[in-house]
Amino acid sequence: MQITDVLIPIGIFAALGVLFGVVLAIASRIFAVKVDERIPAVQENLPGANCGGCGYSGCAALAEAIVKGNAAPTACNACSEAGLAKICEIMGMEAVKPTPMRAYVKCAGNCHTAKYKYVYEGAHDCIAAEKIGGGNKQCANGCMGLGTCVAACKFDAISIVDGIAVVDPHKCSGCGACAAVCPKRIIRILPVTGNYVVACRSVENGATTRKQCTVGCISCRICEKNCPVNAITVNDFVASIDQDKCIGCGKCAEKCPRKIIKKLD
Repeated sequence: MQITDVLIPIGIFAALGVLFGVVLAIASRIFAVKVDERIPAVQENLPGANCGGCGYSGCAALAEAIVKGNAAPTACNACSEAGLAKICEIMGMEAVKPTPMRAYVKCAGNCHTAKYKYVYEGAHDCIAAEKIGGGNKQCANGCMGLGTCVAACKFDAISIVDGIAVVDPHKCSGCGACAAVCPKRIIRILPVTGNYVVACRSVENGATTRKQCTVGCISCRICEKNCPVNAITVNDFVASIDQDKCIGCGKCAEKCPRKIIKKLD
């Protein structure tokens, strides 16, 4: 075998490699999709947690939606005031001051106060447990305390205490990721205004609720009668507070016989 028998194929493959490289380089320029330079600029000012609480798959997707006008600059509750101001500047808008938000679990029925139907020994996942007769608690709207919300939180702001999800107000960013995954829909994202919220979503009558949970709302209407601004109403056997009307006086919490009206801090 002569050396040329080896060098010629090597040369051919090398030439083809160079040719294909040149073709790909030209094609990448011709068919390149132009990216709006504002998208990476907006993304840099988002928290980068990729929590999905905004309804988009991550911060990159939200940045693109903001630039395209499909989402408001305030769509991310976890965005800092400085970050939001910069995003508004990039978008040529007047700076908007963010409203601090936090998650609140509308259930106070922990393992000491709520009654159970059976002992659950399956996967530690609320979505899976909810498929077995609606969960192990007698209350159909009670927190199952299996930590699906904990796993979804990117800020380590939720923990399970005595069989119920508890939010750390100092860590919570109000992103909404926990609310999105809760199968019972008992986590609410509310503004931190100093107002009050009812920590119960039971829609059973008072007699039934008493059997299911020692702290559930029994629709006694005492809170409704004592609210000076008519911010509380009882519908479907559970009290709810209109946050736009609430003045944070605390009379409802003081009068509630079940002590389940809590301040939003």
